[in-house]
Amino acid sequence: MKQRTILREVSTHGKSLHTGQEVHLTLKPAPEGHGITFRRVDLYGKPEVKPRIEFVADQLVRSTDISAGHAKLHTIEHVMSALVGCGVDNCIVELDASEPPILDGSARHFVELIDKAEIVEQEAPREYYEVKEPISISDGNRSIIALPHDGYRITCTSTDDRGIHTQHLTLDIDPEAYRREVAASRTFTIYEDIEPLLKMGKIQGGSLDSAIVIKGNQILSKEGLRFEDEFVRHKILDIVGDMALLGKRLKAHIIAVRTGHKLNADLTKKIYQQMKATETPPATAPEEPKVSKPTTAPMPPSRPKTILPHETELRIRRILDMLPHAYPFVMVDRVVEFVSEYELRAIKNVTINEPYFTGHYPGNPVMPAVLQIEAMAQASGLVMLRHMAADGKVALFMSADKVKFRRAVIPGDQLEIVAKIVKVRGERMAQAACECRVDGKVVSAAELSFMVVDVPEEGL
Repeated sequence: MKQRTILREVSTHGKSLHTGQEVHLTLKPAPEGHGITFRRVDLYGKPEVKPRIEFVADQLVRSTDISAGHAKLHTIEHVMSALVGCGVDNCIVELDASEPPILDGSARHFVELIDKAEIVEQEAPREYYEVKEPISISDGNRSIIALPHDGYRITCTSTDDRGIHTQHLTLDIDPEAYRREVAASRTFTIYEDIEPLLKMGKIQGGSLDSAIVIKGNQILSKEGLRFEDEFVRHKILDIVGDMALLGKRLKAHIIAVRTGHKLNADLTKKIYQQMKATETPPATAPEEPKVSKPTTAPMPPSRPKTILPHETELRIRRILDMLPHAYPFVMVDRVVEFVSEYELRAIKNVTINEPYFTGHYPGNPVMPAVLQIEAMAQASGLVMLRHMAADGKVALFMSADKVKFRRAVIPGDQLEIVAKIVKVRGERMAQAACECRVDGKVVSAAELSFMVVDVPEEGL
């Protein structure tokens, strides 16, 4: 079987299910081996995200969400299901929001869009992964299993807590069967679940046009059921979309009972681990002649957890020894000099790669004012920690006074931070006068108060 893409670019638009935003979606052809990629055209730099299981969010509630760096995507399962179900291997999915449109709550409109784009065969062979050993995931009365199988078969049982709407179906998934038996099935929910979901910030764009609502024995929707067993068919639709995050076509028999996105993702992760474990290891270079070595190599000396008197500057490794922060929240790249016992001058290089620039603001990136205050606070903490061991202690920012912002800080600027301790109370509390400068001109200033505290054993 050869890889496939689409012949031409096609677009649609509508409201997203959970965020309620109006969103435009465009499908574009992609070369062999490219796979399916989502592109966020609303974010600065138009970042691309590969929908892979390693990028899936830990908590999945009524949708499959992925995050790579600062780019996030929500509710991608229907688009993924349509592409994989129709046999598309390589495609670019452009979005101007974080979530595709829900449309009628099924994958039917995406399938129609793909048919309009026309699927074309490419030269490279399609890659498959065949499950080698049974894999299972369970959670109470919910379970999902992957069994070895020379094909792609899904057996699914769908039911609610009361066992009223129990449905069961087995399908062999291929493009014809997917179009005929799966694509038109719509998402559904129990009436009693609507209010809790709204309180969680979910289904803001939901309506009876885009979902089936089950209330007791009644079916509430603008349209009657498209299949007598539409609920279990939609569960199969979701399984196809969620399993697509493996990154390869799957050969397996999936058996699911009352499954959901979280269980689907957990099974896909286990299949991914099996796939990686069975891959052929890379060839290694010929082994070099053995040379006798000491049985124990000397450990490199640990760096001191305090700023030593002879240290007139600090590079990033030493700064990370002192500060409790990590990427992307370290706002001091280097301490250029300690001007005096209670004053330092530091720098923060502001680059376009900062994660906050994608949303602040798209097309006109500006460093958030609050992060300039954070840079001043971290620099002030370093001054204070110069007078005590930093091991087991952290400087906590408490308050800001006389805060002023004079001009925008943008990518390419180098922020010069000047922090001077002006008041100390005991060994724990201090006040600092701080400025941030760009090209010698003050861009922000503040008087900051902070406290040095002991870090509890379990951490902050």
